Amino acid sequence: MTLTVWLSLVVACVVISLTPGAGAINTMTNSLNEGWRRSIWGIIGQQLALVVHVAIVAAGVGLLVSRLPWLFETVRYLGAAYLVFLGLRLMLSRVPDAVDEELQRSPEGHWPMLRRGFWVNLLNPKAIVFFLAFVPQFIRLDRDPWPQYLILIGTTITIDVIVMWFVFAASAQTFRRLTTSRQGQRILNLVFGALFICVAALLLFIH
Repeated sequence: MTLTVWLSLVVACVVISLTPGAGAINTMTNSLNEGWRRSIWGIIGQQLALVVHVAIVAAGVGLLVSRLPWLFETVRYLGAAYLVFLGLRLMLSRVPDAVDEELQRSPEGHWPMLRRGFWVNLLNPKAIVFFLAFVPQFIRLDRDPWPQYLILIGTTITIDVIVMWFVFAASAQTFRRLTTSRQGQRILNLVFGALFICVAALLLFIH
């Protein structure tokens, strides 16, 4: 991969990562509820899903999914259903009666955060189709593809982690003061729960 191609890849990755979506909402929710540092576990889960997406495209499965409408639709509905589940769970979650009770709440474990981030990104069929169109632009078939794939996935993950952690997770901290009151926490739960459901609706109705 030449320097020019790699710089084009960097620009593309930055634009893609900055585009709000389910991953960004999940990251901001984790940052608000668990803190900026611990939100990295959800981000790691999202990156593992990106690796799977690129592997799927590299193996040719992405082309199969995009050409089988019923399979694509199945994944699409599963992804939307999962986002609705996350949104409703957040909106209906119990808000502590007092700040002291919130402080006594056990922090969410690393594994649940990682797992949720993984499924949020994996159950997004648009990502498979996107990478199907995205990857060939930066892979030259007349050269060994594996070093190129490693550079592509390494660059994609690095930029996405930086954007998710230092842009979305960090920006969520500006709303952190709302979590110190029951009403503020309730508002945040409703807003971010609704955002999850909106992303699910976009996934279903925008083709």
